[in-house]
Amino acid sequence: MRVSIVTLLLLVIAVPLGAEEIRYKLDSRHTFPVFEVSHYGFSMQRGRFNRTGGTVTLDAQAGRGSIEVTIDPDSIDMGLDDWDMEMKGEGWFDVAQYPTIRFQSGQVKFRKGKPVSAEGTLTMRGVTRPAKLAISEFSCGKNPVSGKPKCGANASLSVKRSEFGMTKLLPGVADDVRVLIAVEAGLDQPAPAPTP
Repeated sequence: MRVSIVTLLLLVIAVPLGAEEIRYKLDSRHTFPVFEVSHYGFSMQRGRFNRTGGTVTLDAQAGRGSIEVTIDPDSIDMGLDDWDMEMKGEGWFDVAQYPTIRFQSGQVKFRKGKPVSAEGTLTMRGVTRPAKLAISEFSCGKNPVSGKPKCGANASLSVKRSEFGMTKLLPGVADDVRVLIAVEAGLDQPAPAPTP
């Protein structure tokens, strides 16, 4: 029995996108969306969100998949407490009224067995718009620390904040915002059945 389990685990690690649909759960400790925006043409200012969640489902043989990423805008981190509070306010992310940012896609495109993009929707401040996520450096393997199978990638998308009702300080603080996401995810395995 032990040999069979070990063999199965090795197959999952070696061929993570096999002939069936595989579901992954985002590792919130290693998944951080970072955004950057021009500040009056003087510099490119950056911030990040510290709390994320979501799932990714992939079937490389069939060439399909789905992605759902949720971001807690209340976890915004600009490096200064007062700046964080400003960005949480009504003129920016308005976290009291809109506590979740969400990207959803059921259209994942593959090249040579790896996901390279995902077309879907981005919902922010109660507004939902089409969005395309570019995916690069996708890889899977065994986590050298935990010993468990894991996948990772870098993703990016561009948005116009005005399309989501975020117009404060335009055009000094630019409309175009680039979002970069470092993603890591582990197999989303069901909890073991209770022993009778």
